[in-house]
Amino acid sequence: MRTVDFGVAKLLPDVDRADAWLLTVDGAPQSYVDLADPEHLEFEYVRRVAYVVEAVCDTRAAPVDVVHLGGGALTLPRRFARTVPGAAQDVIEADRGLAGLVAEHLPLDAPGVRTHVADAREWLAARPDASADVLVADVFGGSRVPAHLTTLEYAAQAARVLRGGGLYVANLADAAPFTFLGSQLATLRAAFGADAEVCVLLEPGVLRGRRYGNAVLAATRGELPLAAVARRCAADPFPARVLGTAEAVRAFPGAPVRDAAAADSPEPPGGAFTVG
Repeated sequence: MRTVDFGVAKLLPDVDRADAWLLTVDGAPQSYVDLADPEHLEFEYVRRVAYVVEAVCDTRAAPVDVVHLGGGALTLPRRFARTVPGAAQDVIEADRGLAGLVAEHLPLDAPGVRTHVADAREWLAARPDASADVLVADVFGGSRVPAHLTTLEYAAQAARVLRGGGLYVANLADAAPFTFLGSQLATLRAAFGADAEVCVLLEPGVLRGRRYGNAVLAATRGELPLAAVARRCAADPFPARVLGTAEAVRAFPGAPVRDAAAADSPEPPGGAFTVG
């Protein structure tokens, strides 16, 4: 246990896997990593992010530049170092203490990964146009997405940094009536343009309004390999639905969010993402 910049972090060993660890901050799970098997992804939503990124990267001939907004225990950078050959990866982590804890206790043995201690939006604003192929956003303050990473102004920076056909993938969390998810879908479509392709991946129980849970939202000005993503999601131990642009827009209506009206994502129900 260690006090870091934004809370109290704990590394909890997994008794079922020899060198696997759960990272929590203030009781909320932040990351799970298996040092012996970096391709193992314990959390369902992390697997869904990986399915989208890897399906897109499988269509690319050249190595890609990947940016991770939110570092945690570097779960996806460790996996992509193996599954996305030649990828150059930049990881942006705002919590210096957390980054130090991970570097000390969960050492990274992967080429092409650089960690930067910075606010995600400030780092994006300083990046050149068209300098990344994939941008993965998984930033939570405790169990909520910070307000400044939910707006059209932020999404416009993400769209600017991505190359033509680049992929943006975000981990969000919401529950019916999906007001937050709808606003984020509308925000991305406004930033990426009316012709952008989007998709939403989520567990059927969440989609039916039975519970609060994670939703993975992806956007590109190119083409999403939805069939490949759907096959991967269907084969998962916890299958997810994949909603393409038209279906997602119908299911999750909303309006773009501007900086002046931004708020953190909704507070989850008590105990939803808490480890005792």
